[in-house]
Amino acid sequence: MESTDLDPEAAPDEALQPVEPPAPSHWQEFLDRARKSAQRDTPLEVRGTLTRLTGLVLEATGIRVPVGAQCIVTQRAREPVLAEVVGFSGERAFLMPAGDVYGLSSGAAVAPAAPFVPVPRLHESADEAHAADAGMLRLPLGDGLLGRVIDSQGNPLDRMGPIANVTSKSFSRKPINAMDRAPVRDVLDTGVRAINALLTVGRGQRIGLFAGSGVGKSVLLGMMARYTQADVIVVGLIGERGREVKEFIEDILGEQGRARSVVVAAPADAPPLLRMQGATYATAIAESFRDRGQHVLLLMDSLTRYAMAQREIALAIGEPPATKGYPPSCFAKLPQLVERSGNGLNGVGSITAFYTVLSEGDDQQDPIVDAARAILDGHIVLSRTLAESGHYPAIDVEQSASRVMHNVVSREHFELARRFRSIYSKYERGRDLIQIGAYANGSDPALDEAIALHEGMGRFLQQDMYEAASLDEVLEQLKVATNAEPGYL
Repeated sequence: MESTDLDPEAAPDEALQPVEPPAPSHWQEFLDRARKSAQRDTPLEVRGTLTRLTGLVLEATGIRVPVGAQCIVTQRAREPVLAEVVGFSGERAFLMPAGDVYGLSSGAAVAPAAPFVPVPRLHESADEAHAADAGMLRLPLGDGLLGRVIDSQGNPLDRMGPIANVTSKSFSRKPINAMDRAPVRDVLDTGVRAINALLTVGRGQRIGLFAGSGVGKSVLLGMMARYTQADVIVVGLIGERGREVKEFIEDILGEQGRARSVVVAAPADAPPLLRMQGATYATAIAESFRDRGQHVLLLMDSLTRYAMAQREIALAIGEPPATKGYPPSCFAKLPQLVERSGNGLNGVGSITAFYTVLSEGDDQQDPIVDAARAILDGHIVLSRTLAESGHYPAIDVEQSASRVMHNVVSREHFELARRFRSIYSKYERGRDLIQIGAYANGSDPALDEAIALHEGMGRFLQQDMYEAASLDEVLEQLKVATNAEPGYL
């Protein structure tokens, strides 16, 4: 029998020859990555069914995804609806839609959504690419957002084309260890005379603007956006009037301010999920710049609308109301959002945050006002009485306070501010007697001094919205307003 190539004894010397492995190639790397991907425990795609729609909440069965995961609700002859899982009960998942639910009916398909994934880049590792498979929302972050106006989902609203030079990342993160944060030690110039002089803000401070509707919160925010010394400005317009978005960009920021700003807009007509997401997204954008060592000014208007959006969601899924209709989860969400701002790790970068807080009925004991006052590093109260009398900015210096002022200003500045408050308060307590003519000059020397200085103090506290007052000017003006003698300290 003739030997053939298939006979193992035909060429023993050739059979023992070592076989050289093929040269590495892109194909080999692709096969290796595919093999590793196949070895992972990849869950099968799960689809559920929409069974109920009550108010703002969708209920689905047959789908098991974690809270915070994104899902797509699809039905024939209508656009898909993006929704986020906000709770569950047994086999039922509660979803909050991010779009219009008009036209949905029972039996619509519910499936996990593919998260936002940008164009692949060579510098991204395989772990970063695989992180998108978790099903959590990932939104664009990076320098490409500067000068842009975007919504809560990272979509441009300014009609300036797609956003470039960004990377897709999750906007949720672990809280920073309190011992790793640098204390607030550096003063921040806001350009507002009353704040610089009497309520001095430190870099990395979180402070609230408390006022009722129509008292001038947005105008005061605009002044700080123009004049505050910061590398990047992030503006979150949450639950406010849609008209304010374009006005804030064109009339307040201007071309120069817009180049270093990012505006996230989630107006009042947006679903509650998008309003909450807008506040978190604006904070995540500020964090991304802070982590790179930059000083960020975060302006959020308003914290109350964020709490109201959480109240709508919580009540819709059955959470019992607690204080004035606000469920307990609202008061848990507020510090989780606020604590993300502040100084970065070991003093690298900072976020100085101003949050407007709406006082319903001008009630300073409103539950959200009271909760915000307790978790912030200071509060600036705007008075309706001052606003109605033409006093702008309508800052009530008696009710306002900065909890870090003593750490960031000189002793001379602090004593001058204390003297100003004392004289101003003395006049306010005797205002009624003075106006009706019941006070006789000379009866109280301290009140006589307050009467003499009151007019100049009133001019000192007022400022035009297009006028900047720097820190360097404030100290001398404060001496003049209080008529302080040299060396009186």
